[in-house]
Amino acid sequence: MTLAQLAGLVRGLRGDDLVVAIERAPPEKNRQLAIGIAGRGFDGDLTSDSTRSDGYVLSTDVAPTILEQLGIAVPAAMSGQAIRAEGSVDAGAIESFGDRMGVISERRGPVIGVSLLVWLVLLGVALLAQGRVARVAVRVVGLSVIYLPLVLLLGAALEPSKGMEQLLVMLGAPLLAGLTLVALSGYRALAVASGLVVLAYALDAIAGSPLTSLSLLGPNPGLGVRFYGIGNELEALLGVLVVAGTGAALAGFGPRLSPRRCAVAFLATGFFFALVFAAGRFGADVGAAIVLPVGGAVAAAAIAARSRRTALLAIAAPFAVLALIALADLVSGANAHLTRSVLDAGGLGDLADVTQRRLQLSGHSFARPVVLVFLPVIAALAVLAVVRRDRLGALLENFPAMRAGLLGALAATVIGTLANDSGALLLEIGAAYLLVFVSFAWSERPL
Repeated sequence: MTLAQLAGLVRGLRGDDLVVAIERAPPEKNRQLAIGIAGRGFDGDLTSDSTRSDGYVLSTDVAPTILEQLGIAVPAAMSGQAIRAEGSVDAGAIESFGDRMGVISERRGPVIGVSLLVWLVLLGVALLAQGRVARVAVRVVGLSVIYLPLVLLLGAALEPSKGMEQLLVMLGAPLLAGLTLVALSGYRALAVASGLVVLAYALDAIAGSPLTSLSLLGPNPGLGVRFYGIGNELEALLGVLVVAGTGAALAGFGPRLSPRRCAVAFLATGFFFALVFAAGRFGADVGAAIVLPVGGAVAAAAIAARSRRTALLAIAAPFAVLALIALADLVSGANAHLTRSVLDAGGLGDLADVTQRRLQLSGHSFARPVVLVFLPVIAALAVLAVVRRDRLGALLENFPAMRAGLLGALAATVIGTLANDSGALLLEIGAAYLLVFVSFAWSERPL
């Protein structure tokens, strides 16, 4: 149909008539298609609960829209959400959003990978000097890796060119690390850096901002993965930053707190951020509903091992959090992935199928070539940690909260690897951030 014919069709609309026009798909893959809807109530930017982004909807949203217009109930098997129009059409904002989505994948290597490589080379040179220089370098590079997601969130807001985003990350994260170390010492610096990153993404999720999904560590909506909330990359590192970061905060700011109060802090932190990053109205990541409560519970049990009541509470906490998040999704009508895949399952058989499918996808993720390169490194680090466990224990002997936080973060990483369809990715990122925390503990050991 030509544009002239389409315009004539639109002029002939009457009553509740609706015209949905979609651009013919080109041969290229992963290309966004233009869509327009004419009819009563459709006079602004198109959006849906699938994207929560002005000007963008999913192809799966078209069928529910038509059924709703005809007054027919939308089957539960349909994953799409009805399209609606909001505000006024802003073609410039839509184009800017699309341009940013188009560069996310291609920039990850040049921006993130090159920055990490440069930092590691400089760290290697500093380690050759040994002594105080090596310790300072470990702290600066460690905090730079922690601040990396925060700087990437800023990059999503500024939408710089590739070169400027490279400089922003390569220089900005170390600058934040240096300023933090000047202002704070010991585990306080580690706690503040972790807290700032976690809070920044939590506030962005609560506000419903698109910045998380447009950052280079976001879920990358340009590939049709997810338009809002956090993705697997962020889930992996946030699992460590939330739990181990809480341990650093307790070690740095509350070293005299009783084990019971520390356990409560771990449980409360895991619960709160699980609610933020897993609830459908905010982060909408089903993995966070499992990873964060489990990590907090293991940390709580580790620091209060002598308290039977605390240990039982720690075991029950993940189930309670899952129930509360599911209830919040049902009450708010968020229709999150947790609700659709678990609560809407047709029985124990369907639920078992969901579990089996996620485990299979996790296993398949280990077959990717890029994963096979890093798996031997992770395996070697794991063996080294087991062999040197006494030495690692000595590093944290006077910081039981930090030790508990690392154990909880380790549990979160392992559970996330098993429960997520991108298990290998969670293992690699989680292991990298665990290494950062352990290295920071090494730099804090007495001379």
